[in-house]
Amino acid sequence: MWCYRGGSISTEPRINDRIRVPEVRLVGPSGEQVGIVPLAKALELAQEYDLDLVEVAANARPPVCKLMDYGKFKYESAMKAREARKNQAHTVIKEMKLRPKIDPHDYDTKKGHVVRFLKQGDKVKITIMFRGREQSRPELGYRLLQRLAEDVQDLGFVESNPKQDGRNMIMVLGPHKKKTEAMAEARQAQEARKADAKANPGRSQNAAEVDAAEAPAEEPAEA
Repeated sequence: MWCYRGGSISTEPRINDRIRVPEVRLVGPSGEQVGIVPLAKALELAQEYDLDLVEVAANARPPVCKLMDYGKFKYESAMKAREARKNQAHTVIKEMKLRPKIDPHDYDTKKGHVVRFLKQGDKVKITIMFRGREQSRPELGYRLLQRLAEDVQDLGFVESNPKQDGRNMIMVLGPHKKKTEAMAEARQAQEARKADAKANPGRSQNAAEVDAAEAPAEEPAEA
């Protein structure tokens, strides 16, 4: 009775002498269809081209094999996977806390942070905190949230309408721009500034200051 004992199962395709079938459907190095040929003939052609015979569709009947440089193929595949992981965007929800009677200067500061988060492609959870008698005036928080949503409507939209949650009122803003788009634009802008700094050395300090200003910041403390 056969029993699997937990050995690792290889996900690598079979190549060259590890292919054990009488015949294969062969694809040439440039993608051309050679047709169904005996395995021995396919291995002979691989040696002539100084390439590997790689099984690319093991479940086909007969299996499909291609002539390629397998080492180069693995390297390029690894680089593509690495680049895909690098560009992968993760949904981030930032939080901004305000008081219903926030003063104009603090409001502008908080709004600036919200604008930056939305430009970066992040969602923003806005929390209005009520204390004491403020809890009897929920309309103050609602009006403040409406005002903020209108002020940043070019960059984001109301994803979750204001709702009361205990002593707090919460609203979620979503960005119009996708995270991947924001990341790509930020990289392009940074590369453009670096190129400009090389062409104009005297302006390199200004470019560094701009980079620092646009870099993701820690979430500010509540007002």
